[in-house]
Amino acid sequence: MSNPLTPTPGDRPVLVAGGISDSHTWNLVYLQLLVEEHGHRVVNLGPCVPEDLLIGEALAHDPALVVVSSVNGHGYHDGMRTVTRLRETPGLGGVPVVIGGKLGIAGPCGDEEAAALRAAGYDAVFGDTADGIAAFRRMLEALPQRALV
Repeated sequence: MSNPLTPTPGDRPVLVAGGISDSHTWNLVYLQLLVEEHGHRVVNLGPCVPEDLLIGEALAHDPALVVVSSVNGHGYHDGMRTVTRLRETPGLGGVPVVIGGKLGIAGPCGDEEAAALRAAGYDAVFGDTADGIAAFRRMLEALPQRALV
Protein backbone atom coordinates (compact mmCIF):
# COMPACT_ATOMS: atom_id res chain seq x y z
CA MET A 1 0.00 0.00 0.00
CA SER A 2 1.38 3.40 -0.93
CA ASN A 3 1.87 6.23 1.53
CA PRO A 4 -0.72 9.02 0.89
CA LEU A 5 2.04 11.60 1.32
CA THR A 6 4.10 10.03 -1.48
CA PRO A 7 2.34 10.94 -4.73
CA THR A 8 3.36 9.51 -8.04
CA PRO A 9 6.31 11.35 -9.59
CA GLY A 10 5.75 13.88 -12.31
CA ASP A 11 5.00 17.50 -12.74
CA ARG A 12 1.97 17.59 -10.48
CA PRO A 13 2.07 20.85 -8.54
CA VAL A 14 1.66 21.47 -4.85
CA LEU A 15 -1.35 23.70 -4.15
CA VAL A 16 -0.81 26.21 -1.35
CA ALA A 17 -3.84 28.02 0.09
CA GLY A 18 -4.80 30.20 3.01
CA GLY A 19 -7.87 29.28 5.02
CA ILE A 20 -11.19 30.79 4.01
CA SER A 21 -11.09 33.46 6.76
CA ASP A 22 -7.32 34.03 6.76
CA SER A 23 -6.15 37.15 4.90
CA HIS A 24 -2.45 36.72 5.67
CA THR A 25 -0.05 36.30 2.76
CA TRP A 26 3.50 36.15 4.14
CA ASN A 27 2.98 32.56 5.29
CA LEU A 28 1.88 31.59 1.78
CA VAL A 29 4.93 33.22 0.19
CA TYR A 30 7.18 31.43 2.69
CA LEU A 31 5.48 28.11 1.99
CA GLN A 32 5.75 28.60 -1.76
CA LEU A 33 9.48 29.30 -1.51
CA LEU A 34 10.02 26.37 0.85
CA VAL A 35 8.14 23.93 -1.37
CA GLU A 36 9.93 25.20 -4.49
CA GLU A 37 13.25 24.82 -2.65
CA HIS A 38 12.37 21.14 -2.33
CA GLY A 39 11.95 20.83 -6.11
CA HIS A 40 8.20 21.19 -6.60
CA ARG A 41 6.14 23.50 -8.75
CA VAL A 42 3.66 25.51 -6.67
CA VAL A 43 0.25 26.92 -7.47
CA ASN A 44 -0.29 29.54 -4.75
CA LEU A 45 -4.01 30.28 -4.46
CA GLY A 46 -3.46 33.12 -1.99
CA PRO A 47 -5.38 34.08 1.15
CA CYS A 48 -9.09 33.65 1.97
CA VAL A 49 -9.52 30.72 -0.41
CA PRO A 50 -13.17 29.60 -0.64
CA GLU A 51 -13.73 25.84 -0.69
CA ASP A 52 -15.22 25.99 -4.21
CA LEU A 53 -12.04 27.64 -5.54
CA LEU A 54 -9.76 25.13 -3.81
CA ILE A 55 -11.84 22.23 -5.09
CA GLY A 56 -11.90 23.61 -8.63
CA GLU A 57 -8.14 24.16 -8.66
CA ALA A 58 -7.49 20.72 -7.20
CA LEU A 59 -9.62 19.14 -9.91
CA ALA A 60 -7.91 21.22 -12.62
CA HIS A 61 -4.31 20.61 -11.46
CA ASP A 62 -4.38 17.06 -10.02
CA PRO A 63 -1.94 18.19 -7.29
CA ALA A 64 0.71 16.05 -5.67
CA LEU A 65 -0.22 17.75 -2.39
CA VAL A 66 -2.58 20.41 -1.03
CA VAL A 67 -1.24 22.59 1.80
CA VAL A 68 -3.70 24.69 3.83
CA SER A 69 -2.10 27.34 6.04
CA SER A 70 -3.48 29.43 8.88
CA VAL A 71 -2.04 32.42 10.69
CA ASN A 72 -5.21 33.95 12.17
CA GLY A 73 -5.92 31.05 14.56
CA HIS A 74 -9.08 29.87 12.83
CA GLY A 75 -7.31 27.02 11.05
CA TYR A 76 -9.04 24.30 13.04
CA HIS A 77 -12.58 25.45 12.30
CA ASP A 78 -11.92 26.61 8.73
CA GLY A 79 -9.83 23.52 8.07
CA MET A 80 -12.53 21.11 9.18
CA ARG A 81 -15.02 22.60 6.75
CA THR A 82 -12.48 22.77 3.93
CA VAL A 83 -11.27 19.17 4.17
CA THR A 84 -14.81 17.85 4.55
CA ARG A 85 -15.85 19.55 1.31
CA LEU A 86 -12.66 18.45 -0.45
CA ARG A 87 -13.01 14.80 0.59
CA GLU A 88 -16.69 14.74 -0.47
CA THR A 89 -15.71 15.76 -4.01
CA PRO A 90 -15.42 12.85 -6.46
CA GLY A 91 -11.85 12.50 -7.65
CA LEU A 92 -10.25 14.23 -4.65
CA GLY A 93 -10.64 11.56 -1.99
CA GLY A 94 -7.07 10.35 -2.42
CA VAL A 95 -5.26 13.66 -2.88
CA PRO A 96 -2.82 14.21 0.00
CA VAL A 97 -3.93 17.23 2.07
CA VAL A 98 -2.11 18.76 5.03
CA ILE A 99 -2.81 21.71 7.30
CA GLY A 100 -0.56 23.78 9.50
CA GLY A 101 0.11 27.02 11.28
CA LYS A 102 -1.85 28.69 14.04
CA LEU A 103 -4.81 26.35 14.22
CA GLY A 104 -6.47 27.59 17.41
CA ILE A 105 -7.50 31.02 18.65
CA ALA A 106 -6.79 30.07 22.28
CA GLY A 107 -3.33 28.73 21.52
CA PRO A 108 -1.98 25.67 19.77
CA CYS A 109 -4.31 22.80 19.01
CA GLY A 110 -3.91 19.84 21.27
CA ASP A 111 -3.66 16.18 20.40
CA GLU A 112 -7.46 15.80 20.34
CA GLU A 113 -7.92 18.61 17.81
CA ALA A 114 -5.06 17.31 15.64
CA ALA A 115 -6.61 13.83 15.73
CA ALA A 116 -10.01 15.29 14.76
CA LEU A 117 -8.42 17.10 11.80
CA ARG A 118 -6.78 13.85 10.66
CA ALA A 119 -10.05 11.94 11.15
CA ALA A 120 -11.83 14.56 9.01
CA GLY A 121 -9.42 13.89 6.13
CA TYR A 122 -6.06 15.62 6.60
CA ASP A 123 -3.09 13.35 6.04
CA ALA A 124 -0.95 15.41 8.43
CA VAL A 125 -1.34 18.33 10.84
CA PHE A 126 1.60 20.64 11.55
CA GLY A 127 1.59 22.99 14.50
CA ASP A 128 3.16 26.45 14.53
CA THR A 129 6.26 25.29 16.37
CA ALA A 130 9.86 24.45 15.52
CA ASP A 131 8.89 20.77 15.68
CA GLY A 132 5.94 21.35 13.34
CA ILE A 133 8.11 23.14 10.80
CA ALA A 134 10.78 20.43 11.01
CA ALA A 135 8.12 17.74 10.45
CA PHE A 136 6.76 19.63 7.43
CA ARG A 137 10.28 19.89 5.97
CA ARG A 138 10.79 16.13 6.45
CA MET A 139 7.51 15.47 4.65
CA LEU A 140 8.63 17.70 1.74
CA GLU A 141 11.95 15.85 1.57
CA ALA A 142 10.06 12.56 1.29
CA LEU A 143 7.97 13.71 -1.68
CA PRO A 144 9.34 12.72 -5.09
CA GLN A 145 11.00 15.76 -6.64
CA ARG A 146 10.35 16.84 -10.18
CA ALA A 147 13.28 17.29 -12.52
CA LEU A 148 14.60 20.82 -12.26
CA VAL A 149 15.71 22.20 -15.61
